[in-house]
Amino acid sequence: MVVATQSLEELCINSIRFLAIDAVEKAKSGHPGLPMGAAPMAFVLWDRFMRYNPKNPQWFNRDRFVLSAGHGSMLQYALLYLAGFDSVSIEDIKNFRQWESNTPGHPENFMTAGVEVTTGPLGQGIANGVGLAMAEAHLAAKFNKPDAKIVDHYTYVILGDGCNMEGVSGEACSFAGHQGLGKLIALYDDNHISIDGSTDIAFTEDVSKRFEAYGWHVLHVKDGNTDLDGIAKAIEEAKSVTDKPTMIKVTTTIGYGAPNKQNTAGIHGSALGTDEVKLTRENLGWEHEPFVLPQDAVDHMRKAVERGAGYEDEWNKTFASYKSKYAQEAAEFERYLNGTLPDGWDKVLPTHTPEDKGLATRKYSEACLNKLASVLPELIGGSADLTHSNFTEIKGEGEFQKGAFQNRNVHFGVREHGMGAICNGLSLHNSGLIPYGATFLIFTDYMRAAIRLSALSRAGVIWVMTHDSIGQGEDGPTHQPIETLASLRAIPNLTVIRPADGNEVSGAYKIAIERAKQNAPTLLSFTRQGVPNLAGSSLENATKGAYTLVDCDGTPDLILIGTGSEVQLCVGAAEKLAGEGKKVRVVSMPSWELFEAQDQAYKESVLSKAVTKRLAVEAASSFGWHRYIGDSGAMVGIDGRFGASAPGATCLEKFGFSVDNVVTKAKELLG
Repeated sequence: MVVATQSLEELCINSIRFLAIDAVEKAKSGHPGLPMGAAPMAFVLWDRFMRYNPKNPQWFNRDRFVLSAGHGSMLQYALLYLAGFDSVSIEDIKNFRQWESNTPGHPENFMTAGVEVTTGPLGQGIANGVGLAMAEAHLAAKFNKPDAKIVDHYTYVILGDGCNMEGVSGEACSFAGHQGLGKLIALYDDNHISIDGSTDIAFTEDVSKRFEAYGWHVLHVKDGNTDLDGIAKAIEEAKSVTDKPTMIKVTTTIGYGAPNKQNTAGIHGSALGTDEVKLTRENLGWEHEPFVLPQDAVDHMRKAVERGAGYEDEWNKTFASYKSKYAQEAAEFERYLNGTLPDGWDKVLPTHTPEDKGLATRKYSEACLNKLASVLPELIGGSADLTHSNFTEIKGEGEFQKGAFQNRNVHFGVREHGMGAICNGLSLHNSGLIPYGATFLIFTDYMRAAIRLSALSRAGVIWVMTHDSIGQGEDGPTHQPIETLASLRAIPNLTVIRPADGNEVSGAYKIAIERAKQNAPTLLSFTRQGVPNLAGSSLENATKGAYTLVDCDGTPDLILIGTGSEVQLCVGAAEKLAGEGKKVRVVSMPSWELFEAQDQAYKESVLSKAVTKRLAVEAASSFGWHRYIGDSGAMVGIDGRFGASAPGATCLEKFGFSVDNVVTKAKELLG
């Protein structure tokens, strides 16, 4: 099939294809098949529908685009380059997948302006898209006025067969259908090929019927290779349906134009090879050298720059009018976008004395969350069907539901993984919202990929986790986290905080809110069982990650280090040991990460190198504690086994979490 002449649209589409082909070929690595097959739908979307400003990628009211099938990243880089984004030059295209290039193997929002979310693990992108659409819906309901729409944009997602196979997409899309997120439009690249070959070997369900069952509006473009008008009509219809999200199945040919490799698994994740590239150029009538594009195509795509400036200018005028009429709302909206916090916001966080009745730290969390919600209207979130166990309801606020998107209590249902990815999307909308998601600590295993991506993609999410140890009790080992804290502490850029009492919970929330505004996630770990408020604890001390709670005269013989509900055991043990003439320091250590961020002098003042006898106490695995207890230290922890089904107090006693056992272990350590 030699193409004698090509229309301007065909030139643009083939420009996308050959940028992908040539970049993958130069890198000898990548996924050319999806960009070659999905180029027509992407072109129609970016050229005819999407509203964005290439010269200001962060313009608030832009349409959001997510390439959920992130392995096809060259599709997005080609679009960004052709549309005139400064973040992707032709040199960046040539450096595809190379060290510190702006064109990494999968799209990364913190690396390349114009990329909204980090997509790699399949299904995460479409789930992030649900969060992006939620953010738009919430802000529109909150700020728009009948005579001024300052929040009015769409979220578009291109996803593939792999995304639809991953369970996280099902969780998130089910939730989106329930909510009726009408400004979410997903284009499904239905090419029937995955890495192992034809999807017939593992994936034969009717995806359209599944999405219809979710409550989505579903359309089908049968010829996604050449029917540009059909694609455009489907997007137009999708935009006309305002009470449901839309899934447009676009049937395409993976690797379109490669005569020997199209429609095969071989083109999914490998370069075409010199001979096939040559044949593809001939087949598609492409006479240009690698990385050289027809000027007509570039000029046409670059019209996005002028269009985008016009879109933003039009919006600026709308906002100026809004600001003149609704000054208070406009000021709040601008505060959201600037990422600033109200003056004195942290003054609402409660403080406690030892005389106050001790509560579970999940109850202190509830108090903090509600105090903060009263001064931070950008706080929005909820639980994976555990609201009244996590205590995460914002009192007096309604439920975020279809027709009531202004409300802040989100019921995610039993969808931990979907909740995680949706919360990431809420944060990465970059509109100042502070999302939180809650479940039992053990079920972070169900959402670990999303938590990891919140850290990787710099999403300011607060993860609220309760029932954080064997103190959880009767539900038994399936619900009692043992190795969980260690695994979470291993994630870079995730700050894990396990507070010991009410003051430390307040400190944890202060850090979590501040980090959210700095685009960083925090995971809070709370108890089911009650704990006393400790003398010497404070909000300020907790923010340092570790501090001396109880001290002695002179150099200690022993340092007891505790976290969470076990700090009280260290205090009790120190009293007994002191009565026997031992000099003991007690250190409360709610957060390793916060402690490591302190200067060396402070760290030495808490964990003096002169004191080698150190005993850590935590109802969890000892993995990782060596850095603080050293070769001469010891641990009261749980190693080599899971928990047990019994009342929480019984579990703690049987596993050795008692003052007497801490005293015994301390004496053994001291010799």
